[in-house]
Amino acid sequence: MKLIFIRHGDPDYEIDGLTEKGQREAQFLAGYIKNYNIDEIYMSPLGRAQKTAEYSLKALGKEAVTYDWLKEFSAQFDPNLSESARQAYKTELKTDPATGKYETRILWDMLPSYYGAHPELFDKDAWRNAEPVIYSDMCKVYDYVVSSFDEFLRRQGYEKDGLIFKINESNDKVIAFFCHYGITSVLLSYLWNVSPFVPLQFIALAPTSVTIVASEEREKGIGTFRTIGMGDITHLNIAGEEPSFSARFCERYENKNERH
Repeated sequence: MKLIFIRHGDPDYEIDGLTEKGQREAQFLAGYIKNYNIDEIYMSPLGRAQKTAEYSLKALGKEAVTYDWLKEFSAQFDPNLSESARQAYKTELKTDPATGKYETRILWDMLPSYYGAHPELFDKDAWRNAEPVIYSDMCKVYDYVVSSFDEFLRRQGYEKDGLIFKINESNDKVIAFFCHYGITSVLLSYLWNVSPFVPLQFIALAPTSVTIVASEEREKGIGTFRTIGMGDITHLNIAGEEPSFSARFCERYENKNERH
């Protein structure tokens, strides 16, 4: 079995859709999508993922099933609850003019100076007790996502058993998920048996990039999942389309044209 995670095209977050560039990226993906021999397609309920999938579904003549747990991983940190945890975000925090309180924000988008000093974030289990996590809904959201993913895999015949999977019934299906960078990172962390902060902080997946995970059964009835391709943008390279910078930050601090 292969699991293919496809990030949506260059996003227009204000309308939860795609920019003109994102539409081109999605069209180029659709022109290449048949090469993956996809059997089943699932997608996020958010507009930018659904719009990206629309082109490929038409090219493949397939329909997709929408799952709520495939939407972007939106765990929120409340800066009002901890002064020390606020240091993970520093000047990036915003204040509500009406109340004077800090607005909640995406938890995992924290500054390197903070996570560099807090190795517990990258521990497989200790991340749950890291201070920013304590003052957020991350554990609740994470547990919902991975339990939903776990049930999905169980229906495919793969049942999590500690660090491996029991294979109750193997298959050769190719399953695609049209979703988002954050949720892909979380699902990869579950398959890799690592803290979700590892992929969230140390990989970047360009819009419409393709990440492929394959099952392995070296021992009868015992399964593992290994990532055989990450962030592939072959379809953009063929078309001569420069990948968008979304999900990345500036390579040099002086690069003011790149996101800081």
